Amino acid sequence: MIALDAISKGFGGRLLLREASWRIGRGERIGLVGPNGAGKTTLCRILAGEEPPDAGHVHRDTGVSVGYLPQDVGGHEAGTVLAEALSGFEEVWRLEAELERLAGLMADPAAGEAATERYGEIQHRFEALGGYRLEAQAKVILGGLGFAPDDVHRSLAEFSGGWRMRAALARLLLLAPDLLLLDEPTNHLDIESLQWLEGFLSSYEGSVVVVSHDRYFLNRMVTSIAEVADGAITLYVGDYDHFLVEREARQALLEARARNQAKRVAEIERFVERFRYQATKARQVQSRVKMLDKLERIEVGRGARRIRFTFPQPPRTGRLVGRLVGIHKAYGPTVVYDGVDFEVERGQRVALVGINGAGKSTLLKILAGVLPIDAGERTLGTHVGVHYYAQHQLDALEPSRTVLEELEVADPASSIERLRTILGSFLFSGDDADKRVAVLSGGEKARVALAKMLVRPAALLCLDEPTNHLDLASKEVLEDALVSFSGTIVFISHDRYFINRIASHVVEVDHGRLHVHLGSYDDYLERKTAMATPPKAAPVATGPAPRRPAPHSPVSHPKGASAPPTPAKSKMPKAVSKEIKALKTRLAAVETQIAELERRLEEIALALADPDLYRDGERARTIAQQRKDAEQKVAWLMKEWEDLSLSLASVEKP
Repeated sequence: MIALDAISKGFGGRLLLREASWRIGRGERIGLVGPNGAGKTTLCRILAGEEPPDAGHVHRDTGVSVGYLPQDVGGHEAGTVLAEALSGFEEVWRLEAELERLAGLMADPAAGEAATERYGEIQHRFEALGGYRLEAQAKVILGGLGFAPDDVHRSLAEFSGGWRMRAALARLLLLAPDLLLLDEPTNHLDIESLQWLEGFLSSYEGSVVVVSHDRYFLNRMVTSIAEVADGAITLYVGDYDHFLVEREARQALLEARARNQAKRVAEIERFVERFRYQATKARQVQSRVKMLDKLERIEVGRGARRIRFTFPQPPRTGRLVGRLVGIHKAYGPTVVYDGVDFEVERGQRVALVGINGAGKSTLLKILAGVLPIDAGERTLGTHVGVHYYAQHQLDALEPSRTVLEELEVADPASSIERLRTILGSFLFSGDDADKRVAVLSGGEKARVALAKMLVRPAALLCLDEPTNHLDLASKEVLEDALVSFSGTIVFISHDRYFINRIASHVVEVDHGRLHVHLGSYDDYLERKTAMATPPKAAPVATGPAPRRPAPHSPVSHPKGASAPPTPAKSKMPKAVSKEIKALKTRLAAVETQIAELERRLEEIALALADPDLYRDGERARTIAQQRKDAEQKVAWLMKEWEDLSLSLASVEKP
């Protein structure tokens, strides 16, 4: 459908793409990944025709339409949300205006049959273009993306940039181009809108290329991954998790080949150096010099620098970390909470989920002590300090300060050496620590705000969307740091993979009511689905009474309402069963690959045992290299097999 042929593109002397080629077929679902600054957005703009390559060619099949959603959507502030979603159908609205004009003419008997016949022709075209269905479809899409029915008629200027991005996305989905390019569409969507978008795209007839830092979204949506790194585009079949495994395998193989080549080159160079001045060896020396000149060197790309940090371990607290009792909070006439209770205990990791506007951020701010309450009581346990992180803290950074000065303000008592060490773990080393906040990107500001939380330990971390502005690699490092944190965490995130990795409890915030679910996000979804499914008819009319929350579950219920039932313990083995099934599936796949490679090694051994092979030196070298490559891959797969076997054994333990 679209092919990039040896394209190159650079900015300011830096080459982002170097003779890169890529072909996109019909019906493909591709995740476009790579480190920040690698050229993902530039590649999308080239595919969309908004940016020409410096060299190479872009081939597009005749009639192929492309829709592009950039990261920053300015949008037209004039007009309504519905008008923005319908703004891509100028031909339809021109035909509608023509129909209205012809209808006026038909009311005049003098217009004759010509107006009637013309009206019929225009009406057929209007119907063929979906004119009568467009507005209804637009409202369905806008509703799926989180707009309330009354919102679609409001002015676009009343909404934030994130909501204007949703309106622009609705316009693209309604246009249904042959190739849909989405650059970070998940940044401004809540979990409910993400789930709706996944369902919509799963039945989308065109091709989709999506840039996203949402690992859960990529795993559910894409069938292949295109990685942009070091100026090249590398394709991997499978979802994001498979891409990580395959990339590591390819990298290990490449490094092994590079080591072998370097060893061979060193041997040749030693031969040349030793016999360079001996006349009897002149021909052999010249032959090896030419061999070195013609040799295509294997290059191993430099790995991107990674953030490496751990949260300072806080002092041990009592069982109770924080408690809210009878909390009342309203913004003007809008009542958010009317007597709600909430409790969190030592070591819990509580994820707050719910639709936008349900009150998640309000609850988190009240718990963190950064938002006053109208009535009720907030209590912290002994030795409990609180760190609060929110997106708006990026804007609270002082633009005129340097990165180092921001940390000095957060902890004046610490030495400069200690602060620089912390900044170094966040990739602000050397002169980078003296950069002004004003020149930092969104991701860099997020790293500064996270670094400020490290200067002093706190037993309770209250985090509001901590993964926003972080790329996939940085998210993984943050996840690792939070998993090893010994304190208590209450957080909000629309990144479902992040919730699955961190949460021990999920609390659904539903307009003033809190519903507690034990386990990860997938466990929460499973319970929600079970609750929504009508029970089958059974001979037993009554069941056991609902259980009260477990002693170590966060207690939360609105005034006058009983606490929701806690999931039965029998639910937990399902998550374990899923993990066992996934491990066994991957283990079987690895065993199959090992068996295939071993059969291939047997074939290669037979070929190498044939004396006739060595009459063709080039073919003999090729087969010998194939044996080395296969042996290295078997070694890597054997290591993975051992790791999987150990993981399976540990999970299957009672």
